[in-house]
Amino acid sequence: MTHTERPMPPLDADERTALESWLDFYRATVAQKVEDLTDEQARSASVPPSPLTPMGLVQHLAEVERNWFRRVLTGEDVPPVHGGPLRPEGHDGGFELAGSATLAGALAAWREEVAVARAVCAERSLEDSAPFMGGEVKLRWIYHHMIGEYARHSGHADLLRERIDGSTGV
Repeated sequence: MTHTERPMPPLDADERTALESWLDFYRATVAQKVEDLTDEQARSASVPPSPLTPMGLVQHLAEVERNWFRRVLTGEDVPPVHGGPLRPEGHDGGFELAGSATLAGALAAWREEVAVARAVCAERSLEDSAPFMGGEVKLRWIYHHMIGEYARHSGHADLLRERIDGSTGV
């Protein structure tokens, strides 16, 4: 397993730095869990009966980044990253793999969405808000939600990776 450094969140940071640091920590955790898998391994649903795959997890996180930071926060009308129409009832969330999908492609799309999210957030304060579900959602809330999303999926990535090749840790 690749041992890329993860940015340790500072122990004495202000709120914004802490939120951004924890989000980056979990982003790096997921990347470390998948970055050196082969495409075959990344397509492996290694924890039956779940169909979850490492590649599907990365694709899903690209969709989540796009949804919260572009669709919700900026109101941008962008299609799903990984195919399928965006429907009111949702779509597969990026979990399904196209026959031509590769881990390198999934990681590149995810990294692009992360870069866009960082740029979008750099222009805003934690108090900035956007319309959401009949109310307003603040950037602060989105950061907290994304940290939880990534923490949960880091656990999934741990299990998937261990079942694929026995790798643990990070």
